[in-house]
Amino acid sequence: MHNRLAQETSPYLQQHADNPVDWFPWGDEALRYAREQDKPILLSIGYSACHWCHVMAHESFEDAEVAAVMNRLFINIKVDREERPDLDHIYQAAHAMLTQRSGGWPLNMFLTPDQTPFFGGTYFPKQARYNLPGFVQLLEYVAELYRTRRGDIAKQDASLLHAFDSTLPSAEDQVSISDTPLNDACDELRRAFDPAHGGFGDAPKFPQPTGLEFLLRHAARGDDQDARNMALHTLRKMADGGIHDQLGGGFCRYSVDERWAIPHFEKMLYDNGSLLALYADAHVLSGEASFRRVAQGIAGWAMREMQSPKGSFYSSLDADSEHEEGKFYVWTPKQAASLLSTEEYAVAAAHYGLDQPPNFENRHWNLLVAQPLDAIAQARHLPLEQAEQLLASAQKKLFAARARRVRPGRDEKILVSWNALMIKGMAHAGRMLDEPAWVASAQRAADFVRAAMWRNGRLLATCKDDKAHLNAYLDDYAFMLDALLELLQAEFRQADLEFASALAGVLLEQFEDTQEGGFFFTSHDHEKLIHRPKPGHDNATPSGNGIAAFALQRLGHLLGEAHYLEAAERTLKLYYPALAQQPMGFMSLMVVLQEYLAPPQIVILRSAPGASAAWRRQLLQHYWPGTLIMALEGEFTGLPGTLAKPLSQGVSAWVCQGVTCLPVIEDCLELIAVCQSGETI
Repeated sequence: MHNRLAQETSPYLQQHADNPVDWFPWGDEALRYAREQDKPILLSIGYSACHWCHVMAHESFEDAEVAAVMNRLFINIKVDREERPDLDHIYQAAHAMLTQRSGGWPLNMFLTPDQTPFFGGTYFPKQARYNLPGFVQLLEYVAELYRTRRGDIAKQDASLLHAFDSTLPSAEDQVSISDTPLNDACDELRRAFDPAHGGFGDAPKFPQPTGLEFLLRHAARGDDQDARNMALHTLRKMADGGIHDQLGGGFCRYSVDERWAIPHFEKMLYDNGSLLALYADAHVLSGEASFRRVAQGIAGWAMREMQSPKGSFYSSLDADSEHEEGKFYVWTPKQAASLLSTEEYAVAAAHYGLDQPPNFENRHWNLLVAQPLDAIAQARHLPLEQAEQLLASAQKKLFAARARRVRPGRDEKILVSWNALMIKGMAHAGRMLDEPAWVASAQRAADFVRAAMWRNGRLLATCKDDKAHLNAYLDDYAFMLDALLELLQAEFRQADLEFASALAGVLLEQFEDTQEGGFFFTSHDHEKLIHRPKPGHDNATPSGNGIAAFALQRLGHLLGEAHYLEAAERTLKLYYPALAQQPMGFMSLMVVLQEYLAPPQIVILRSAPGASAAWRRQLLQHYWPGTLIMALEGEFTGLPGTLAKPLSQGVSAWVCQGVTCLPVIEDCLELIAVCQSGETI
């Protein structure tokens, strides 16, 4: 027997299709039933890679007795937070307002039939424990509240809706923009920095790639060694930690401890796209070979395990396999020793901590870098090269053995926003590290989005089994526009520029608040919900407003389009008071502020096909985050703005700010000197 979720595209919803719960997807049918039957709604939001979502499903949603209570008392709606981030934004915020606690997944909110939440929480156990009530007990309590306390619920609902309205920022008449928040942001990051283990704050620790990118950019602009050291130290410690898959590449979503040792084992596309670009930049900035290896691991994982045959990227890998968190990834010394030679095991065990006590649930070993390889080589009187060969051989054998295990589930839906983050990461790392296959991977994904998810001049948010649907969100447009600007620098394709211009047009037409500034999360013609967020704060992914302003600002300079620049400036001014007060919460807008105060330098290279490759390789040996490099090889027609430069027989270069350019440069070393000087135009 299946419920209504069997017809949905979301793998998360399909996981619940055989529950005895009479689940509805979010939609008119469920909301109409709630109104007609005067029943409260139980809205349960999660995602397919979520460990605690699985726990609650096994304990409660698969239990016939629990399901009977749910079906009798509520209209039950299941939502995939990755397909419907608009609903997740609203009800996570409501949870915070009602409980004064941070949220998470699963999120279980109880709503009146008009969609307004009046009670809720995250995970609830079937039986009372962890200082939480049992789920059935809670269901009976909430249903009784709804029957007997309508007046109190109505008053609370009115207050909640008013509180939602107060979360929307209002434009101030006079906003004086300066670089003060940039320095304040560095100071705040410095206070939160963990000098021993890297990262910011205590456990649980998240990678926070947007903050690390800000630090690298800030260091490059002002020669701030402190900012540089915080970022690079964090990236080294993360790479050595168990949050980093030492055998298969890529990073898990977060670490449960402050040392990056034990992750929550789910692997998300969005983290890895952003981290791929960061590790490539860290290699260019520092010259450290380990950063390149980490980038190679992320890109290899993404292309091997996450890229579909049609080019798009899947969403995530589950934390669990065989109903156990981390089972796919962890080891025992006996398992490893049985696969390796004595010499291989001696090096691998010391390097990965297999010769130390177990670090996961007191019986398993999650691999991390316990000792650096040079120290092991010295202790065992081995040449470093031989130790490297032994470790590489051990890694290959362990990886092959792990591949034969039962794999974690893979969420194979395609999300535009998350694909865009990986497209940007692949394109950026591919050009910075001279890896053409990565650029080609990014192009295949971008081509899929344009072919399958761009319909009648609008994006669709999600696609599964060739079915694309759902009106796309701010993040889809903003992240994709940003990714295309990166892809244009990796290999200029006029179709990508045309797609970028079309996305920018929809952003302004359908999402911009032309009165107050900034961009709503949903389009003007989106389904009407109880609140229309306009988020500026970064979360697990960067703020859609931050990335929209960043991309529009760059596109405006590149094409000489003032209306793009004006929209970006209105967005920055709208959020400027908030980012000045709480710098760490607005890292993506901090990057916008950096380029608002110091507009990007644009380098245009014109040549015959293939002729500019040597120039580009030399330019990309430098970390210049405020420089766009566009290599246009061959004939193009109708190029706008700064791009409209004549084709030459050799290689010609122009250095521009906006549409104002220095005289043509025909020597690569001279070009590097001009770029390095940061000469203003």
